[in-house]
Amino acid sequence: MQDLAVEGSRGGLVGWAAPIYKQTLDDYRALDNVLAPIVTRRSSTEMRLELVGGGVIEFWSLDKPDSIRGKKYNRFIVNEAGFVSNLLDIRNYIITPTLIDFQGDEYYAGTPKGMNGFFSLYNQTGEDWARWQMSSYSNPHVPASELDSLKTLMPERAFQQEIMAQFLADGGGVFRRVRDASTLKEQSPEQGRQYVIGVDWGRSNDATVLCVMDAESKRQVYLDRMLDTDYASQRNRLIALANRYNNASIIAESNSMGQANIEALQNAGVYVTGFTTTNATKANAIQLLELAFERGDIQLLDDENQINELMAYQSEKLPSGLVRYGSPDGLHDDTVMALAIAWQGIAGASWFIS
Repeated sequence: MQDLAVEGSRGGLVGWAAPIYKQTLDDYRALDNVLAPIVTRRSSTEMRLELVGGGVIEFWSLDKPDSIRGKKYNRFIVNEAGFVSNLLDIRNYIITPTLIDFQGDEYYAGTPKGMNGFFSLYNQTGEDWARWQMSSYSNPHVPASELDSLKTLMPERAFQQEIMAQFLADGGGVFRRVRDASTLKEQSPEQGRQYVIGVDWGRSNDATVLCVMDAESKRQVYLDRMLDTDYASQRNRLIALANRYNNASIIAESNSMGQANIEALQNAGVYVTGFTTTNATKANAIQLLELAFERGDIQLLDDENQINELMAYQSEKLPSGLVRYGSPDGLHDDTVMALAIAWQGIAGASWFIS
């Protein structure tokens, strides 16, 4: 990418854009570092590099694309194009006009993210278009053995998109084969079996969900939702449920009011393991659950609310490289999180806080 920028800037002007400001700033700093021997003037405020020979590279954030209007370039480069909202409109009405005067060229690069505008540009044909698609195995600086190890850890769809650079349908969806896994009826406790309860707290806008899993068979055996229920009543129902299922292990979200509920339970003599939800722990929990669906390791109750939440659940790779998980606007993920927390208890995960 930096080679494209340098080549295009030889005596000319290059525009460089990324989906959001932070990504654009990161790109500016990275190119400034790589091109330092030929940079004659730099401005982090203007995000502009002037190079030996008179070339200039200007950096733009596409969350405010109108700021590019009126500029003229010999070349325009869009990094992480798969994560640019309204990419086709930005390309047609903003980027292309900047290239007309100099008959410039344009480049779009990045990781696929479903079949969106980036996918449409990739499939565009014509004498003036060329396309390349290369997996991470093509990178000589990344050992193939490292990528092979990732294949055993990552969900297949994530591996195909992030490592193999494949455009996948409904790229934001997380869980697969949800209905195939959701065939069970509620099951009563059996003597001698161990159970785990995952708890995601709520009150009025969100429900509190109690998810009971059989630790040995990896089957969901019971699901309880409470909405508009005071916390004391919620805790009493949780205690009763744990007692019913052979003194089940309880793993409960500890964020916000969760910590107060956990302390109240512990003061009542109930042992509870806390799960602190951060971007990292949530990602770990969801990815572990995603693998369980993919490998057919998990069996769930035939519960339509749970099925709908799981099927609607989404992932979004941010320009920073991090992945954000959650439900679409207007929907809830209380059941998903209770299930993910319970599944961690079964899988023996190690990021709980007592």
